[in-house]
Amino acid sequence: MARLPRFPADLRAGLAGMAVMTAMLCALSGCAAVGEHVRPNGGVDDIAITTAVKARFVDDRRLDASTIEVRSRNGTVRLSGSVRNADEKAGAESIARGVAGVRDVRNDIEVRR
Repeated sequence: MARLPRFPADLRAGLAGMAVMTAMLCALSGCAAVGEHVRPNGGVDDIAITTAVKARFVDDRRLDASTIEVRSRNGTVRLSGSVRNADEKAGAESIARGVAGVRDVRNDIEVRR
């Protein structure tokens, strides 16, 4: 696992546990593959999408993932919270758009002044 200096060990362990749990749920619910986040019937797996977006935020050292909330519904990801600058806001949206199964991103992140 990559070093995450901003987060305590128990939080990193919790995130890793969430990823494992999501993979298990995805496998049990009949997803095509964990990385795809799309069900065989064409629907999306919002839990897997949300978890994948959060995991990519944690891996990206340019973002403070603890200040961004992620929610997903029918493949549309909603980002909220606050970041230090416009580059972080745009970066968060770009990361979310790069996750398989994401159909749209609603970026409601506020830039702290």
